[in-house]
Amino acid sequence: MGIEFPVMLQQIVRIAVPYVLTSVGASFSERGGVVNLALEGMMLAGAFGAAMGEYYTGSAVAGVLCALASGLVVALLHAFVTVSMRADQIVSGIAINILVMGATRFGLSVFFGSAMNSPRIHGVEPVSVFLDPLFLAAVFSVVAGQFVLFSTPYGLRLRAVGESAETADSAGIGVSGMRYSGVLVSGALAALAGAFLVFQQHSFTEGMSAGRGYIALAAMIIGKWTPAGAALASLMFASAEAAEMWLQSGFLPTQLVQSLPYVITLLVLAGFVGKAVAPRDLGVPYDKGLRSE
Repeated sequence: MGIEFPVMLQQIVRIAVPYVLTSVGASFSERGGVVNLALEGMMLAGAFGAAMGEYYTGSAVAGVLCALASGLVVALLHAFVTVSMRADQIVSGIAINILVMGATRFGLSVFFGSAMNSPRIHGVEPVSVFLDPLFLAAVFSVVAGQFVLFSTPYGLRLRAVGESAETADSAGIGVSGMRYSGVLVSGALAALAGAFLVFQQHSFTEGMSAGRGYIALAAMIIGKWTPAGAALASLMFASAEAAEMWLQSGFLPTQLVQSLPYVITLLVLAGFVGKAVAPRDLGVPYDKGLRSE
């Protein structure tokens, strides 16, 4: 067991990195008042962008930059639909996820001549996951995110917009600009999560985000809309997923073991969501000319 523990620890960290990056980003979007179910699509777009960037340039840095560009484009779309057009935020998120799923499938056939996966890419191959630049980015995002949200004027304004957009507007805070910024931060971090997935797998696979965006959203809720809390919840979900992999060779039915992370997500949400208080104006569109309801 002593020999296996370091292996399992690295496995937990490897699974946790996409959850941490995406859930920290979600805390920015939702603290500003925008529900972000589009995290799944942002992560998938980032993964596809990373695969495209590295395959055609041979550079992991170019892959990360393409991932960021892809994630930001999807985030900008979600922000435009929900903030500028004041559409239903949940419907927008689900529609964007479906759109990105179809767009990446189409992109696979156009750019790689395959309906399932891209050719192999090198990605980042550090000696240990603890030396992976994207792991370090995840750690930095937690520390920086916690500081920015709760110790800077920007964070105060973003949280004010999420609590009461009308009051923030009357105080001279640009509601739309703040909400756009929160969604764009979430898009950038979700895109990095997608790049991490691609570099770990060394190729892009259709639908490879596999529900991670939704689990990251759950982690953010359990973490009470804070980057530090979201990261701790992400580690919990990653531990459950790692345990599922290790238990598959045991005596429990495979189907039961594979459902373990999702069952734990539902149980924890059922216990915590009632205790976690969301920003008051979360999901409420704001029209400067009309009183929000």
